Amino acid sequence: MKENVNLNERSSASQKALILAHLKAGNSLTSVQALYMFGSARLAARIADIKKDGVEVKSEFVKLPNGKQVKRYFL
Repeated sequence: MKENVNLNERSSASQKALILAHLKAGNSLTSVQALYMFGSARLAARIADIKKDGVEVKSEFVKLPNGKQVKRYFL
């Protein structure tokens, strides 16, 4: 698996912590929600970082009212 390389590690770590806390609180998260709530434009990368730390994150595709599908992450 290719390592996530981000020149702004501090921001990535902060986003990862916020996302993990959100998921641990029993919430789910989509990429659009992550962008608005945490300023994270790369939710899949943050989820990969969380999984790398040993946390089991589940996901499923959900259909939006406009017919598009997005991935929803949860614990």
